[in-house]
Amino acid sequence: MPYTTGIDIGSRNTKVAVWDIQRQCMLLSDYCDTGVNPQNTVRKLFEFIMAKIPDYSNQNLALYATGYGRNIIESTKTLSEISCHARGCHYLLPECFTIIDIGGQDCKVISLDTMGKVSDFAMNDKCAAGTGRFLEMVALKLEVPCSELSGLAAKSILELSLSSTCVVFAESEIIGLIASHHNPEDIARAVNLSIAQRIVSQVNQLNWLPPIAFTGGVAFNEDLKRLLEQKLCCLIQTPPNPEITGALGAAILAAESL
Repeated sequence: MPYTTGIDIGSRNTKVAVWDIQRQCMLLSDYCDTGVNPQNTVRKLFEFIMAKIPDYSNQNLALYATGYGRNIIESTKTLSEISCHARGCHYLLPECFTIIDIGGQDCKVISLDTMGKVSDFAMNDKCAAGTGRFLEMVALKLEVPCSELSGLAAKSILELSLSSTCVVFAESEIIGLIASHHNPEDIARAVNLSIAQRIVSQVNQLNWLPPIAFTGGVAFNEDLKRLLEQKLCCLIQTPPNPEITGALGAAILAAESL
């Protein structure tokens, strides 16, 4: 086969990337909601790939899997999220030495050496605060689409704060702020500030260097990105499709193993 495939089965979305071995580039990528049947989601993604690439076949395929559900499908090899995100991000943004990846239920900070190899990492996978699920809860309480939270927060003129670091208690605080008639934009900014503070604390656990790459679905939150830049005093770069970094890294690692 002239291709390798990486698949990243996350708690929220499942991502796939196809790597062209001869041309040394990503040929195709896609993602969709993982849903309650991840195997069915994976099947649909493979059907999409085969419809787009005429000579693609999932037989005798080098398929590397990563993510929350990497062990629930049949693959050539399973890999850690850390190694896959590092490899995919180094390909997309080779000048970056630090990666902040915020997914549906966890947040990873990865420090890279000059060769793009993992030198250290910190991972929060025990609490949903500061993750995509947390932002989905906030959007539900504020009655806006999750994609609009960033633009809403950017309109804030009053700095509120959330004292709770637990998502359950933070939800209670948000309900209290709504009951006190605080503006939705100020609540959205308070949420982004609380996430930024958590991320900065996580980053500072490592001996990190700029530039920083911001990946994962939460990387679409431009207001959060600006807050992180202010608090870390450096520019943060986001690849064009920040959700597929792990799947891309898995596909590249599969090709490098051949």
